[in-house]
Order: sequence, then structure tokens, then C-alpha cells
Amino acid sequence: MKKAAGEYTISELCKLFGVSRSGYYAYLKRQGIDRDQSMKDLVQAVYKKYHCKYGYRQIQLFLLQDYGVWVNHKKVLRLMQEMGLRSRIRRKYRYHLASSVGGRVAQNILQRNFKADVPNQKWVTDVTQYRVADTWLYLSAIKDLFNNEIVAYHMDVRNDNQLVLRTFEKAFEKTKDVTGLIVHSDQGFQYTSYAYHDMLPKVGAQISMSRRGNCYDNASMESFFSHLKTEGLYPYDIRSIDEAQRRIEEYIDFYNENRPQRKLKKLTPVEFRRQLVA
Repeated sequence: MKKAAGEYTISELCKLFGVSRSGYYAYLKRQGIDRDQSMKDLVQAVYKKYHCKYGYRQIQLFLLQDYGVWVNHKKVLRLMQEMGLRSRIRRKYRYHLASSVGGRVAQNILQRNFKADVPNQKWVTDVTQYRVADTWLYLSAIKDLFNNEIVAYHMDVRNDNQLVLRTFEKAFEKTKDVTGLIVHSDQGFQYTSYAYHDMLPKVGAQISMSRRGNCYDNASMESFFSHLKTEGLYPYDIRSIDEAQRRIEEYIDFYNENRPQRKLKKLTPVEFRRQLVA
């Protein structure tokens, strides 16, 4: 049974050899054999493959994606605890009050309804910053709430209107028809600018904005930035703006193409979108 354990389930082997599961496990215990060793090896392999960043829930999804193995999340937690494997703790995000002096403010159409039934129905957008030595790198990104995919992004060392406008130029190059699309942001100066308010209505999109100083109205976008920094930036000793840009590009590709999400039926954002087309 020990030799065949890797090819068949324990239940199948016990039935074949006419022994009980409890009897078999008692035998393994007497022999000093860890019955979970093969699964521990698999969990550890996934943990190391993704640079020791993730906790048991995400490891569970990677086991299914990479090896086709479904394991109860409680068992993954137990095995990781026994092996002393822990996720990197996500830093608490400090929210800053955006300034919208001199600009235009739109109503909150989204109203924290972060669910979309089809692609390009609801986008959320925001700008975040990352410091390298004495220089700040700014990232503007757009996320589709249908599948949580980052549809466009742009980086620069200047935090100005062009940072945001260029992001939307990239998005509209990929998606030609956005009639009826809701685009939600906070009240940052880029989003209350006249250029922004002139651009979106021209393509048939509606502008939605968070209430003043309420970070939870754009929680979906804040969540992505938190994952990006915790998983894609903080674990590394980044010494230059070029390296920071490369890390961000690599993480966004990984997030879209290879990081399964529980909310997407354990699929990646790109897989979830392709499933709709299929």
C-alpha cells in the first residue's frame, strides 16, 4: 500500500486490500511514517515557488492551479503550521485625503457595488506611490470589476494629470467601445480636472467618485495596490526606479495571468474573462 499510495487514494487502496483507514494509519504511526509527507512536500514546493509570500488560502489555490490537487484549506493551514511556513504579513495601508481644490466632483454612482456582470461595465481607478531612495514613482492603474483584471496602467516620476490621462489612452486603445461604462475614482486632483471630465463623456463613459475622504468607496482598487506592494515590491531590496518599474510590470502580468482568485471561481482574471468568451 505504501508503494501504491502515490498513484491511488488511500480509500481505494484500503478497499482493495480489505483494511480499514484507521488501521492503515495506525500502522504508519507505528513505523514512524508521516502520512502527510507527500502533501507537505507539495505545499512546501508551492510555498517556495511563489517566494514564501502566501498564506494557506492562496497556497490552496496554487495547489489546484499548478498540480490539479484540491486540498481542504484547513488541512493546508495545519500542514503549514507543522512546517513553520507563514505568509508575509500585509502592511496596513494608510489612506490619504485626496485634494480636489478647483476641480469638478461627480456623484457616487458605484455606491460600493463592486460586482459587474460583463467586462467593461465598471472600472475602478486610482494612483499610488512607491519611494525609491529620494525619488517617488507613481502608478496609475485601471481595474475591471468583472474579473479584477488590470486593463491598463502607466508609471512616471511625476504625479500630474498626464499620468492618469495616459493610462486611459492605453485602456481605450485596447477597448474601443466603452459606451455606458462606469469609471469610479476618488476625488484626487487628476480625477476632478477639466481634462478628465472632458475625456470620459466623449467616449460614452460615466464618471463616478467616492465621497470626500471615504477610502472604502474605492476599496477594490486599494486592495489591488495593497497586494502589489506586499507581494511585488516590499519583499525585494529595490535600489532604482527602473527596477521598481520592472517589478511592478512583472507583478501586474502575474496578477492578471497566473494568480488565481477565490472570488473568480479559483481562476485567474484572464482565465475568467476567456471562460466567458468560450
